[in-house]
Order: sequence, then C-alpha cells, then structure tokens
Amino acid sequence: MVRFQIEQRGISDPDVLEAMKKIPRHLFLSSGAGHRAYGDYPVRIGFEQTISQPYMVAYMTEVLRVGSKDRVLEVGTGSGYQTAVLAQIAESVYTVERIRSLSLHAQKILNELGYTNIFFKIGNGFKGWAEHSPYSRIIVTAASKGVPEALKNQLADNGILVIPIGDYRTYQTLTVFKRTGNHFEIKKTIGCRFVPLVDD
Repeated sequence: MVRFQIEQRGISDPDVLEAMKKIPRHLFLSSGAGHRAYGDYPVRIGFEQTISQPYMVAYMTEVLRVGSKDRVLEVGTGSGYQTAVLAQIAESVYTVERIRSLSLHAQKILNELGYTNIFFKIGNGFKGWAEHSPYSRIIVTAASKGVPEALKNQLADNGILVIPIGDYRTYQTLTVFKRTGNHFEIKKTIGCRFVPLVDD
C-alpha cells in the first residue's frame, strides 16, 4: 500500500510513510470489510461515513506538516485511522466526532493499540474543542463551504489548517490555511470528495 499507492505518487515525508507502514489499517474496518482495507479507494464504515483512501490520508497529513511537538485538533474521528496516523507523529491529538457509535468504536481500537496521546470528544466538530485550544494544527475530514469561525479562532499563530472546501454533493478542493496573526494565507491543492461537515 505504502510503496505503490503513496510513495509512487510523491508522498515523501518520512514520518508519514513510517506511520502508515506501522498502523494495521484493517483493524479499523469491520471483519467483513477487512479485505478491502488496503485498496486504493475509500471504504464505507456505516452512518454514511467512510475511511478515506490511503493516499488521501497520507496527502492530508503531509500538507498539514505535523511534527513531534504539535497539538492537533481533528474534526471527524470516523474510523480512527487518520487519528492513529496523526498520533503516531504528533505530541497530542484532540479528536471530535458527532456520531457516538463511531467515536466509541474508534476509542476501543485506538486504546487497544496503546495510544495514550489521543483525547476524544463526542460532539459538534463544527465548533471545534475550545477548551484545549489553541492548536498548532487542525485537520477537518469533512467538506465545508468555508472554514468555521470557531476553527479559525482555535488555530494558533503560525498554525496550519487543512480542510476540503466546496459543495459536498459534488467535489471539493483540499485547501490549506496558514495563520499569521489575523491573516490567513490560503493554498488550494488537489481535488477530493468528502462527506459534509455538519453543524448541529
């Protein structure tokens, strides 16, 4: 998976590559779907949600530029696989999921894998997790027409935020925001397709 789907498409961050080599992706899917875990496509995990294509997980993590001292906010825990990749690299990951069953399932797997630097919240990711802000990195694994103000406010100075921007019914552009004071530098990257970011 790493060699042919990720490295050959230009992902070169050694921390990202090493994390994805270590993490058993099939554990994040139900036993009936485990054989599809390493394919070059997203896989449905129920509740109209998916585990992202391996390349997309790698690409989003690389453009987020996660380091060992980063406090990361993840909006959309989902299966927990992206969470694990982040936690393998970052100092800490605060992850928010609005669907209780998904969050509990991810918590069980990640706890069994021995992660101690992941903190979970069941709630509205549109509002982020203000209590532990600011975050040096924020990643949103759902599509939005723009960046929620709450997430902008929770991003630290010189922090980076990655989010799919566009209409969830079609395709979006994975967009990178870098904060300098009250200014946000915007960089559009690749096309993508994600489920919608929901504001409860």
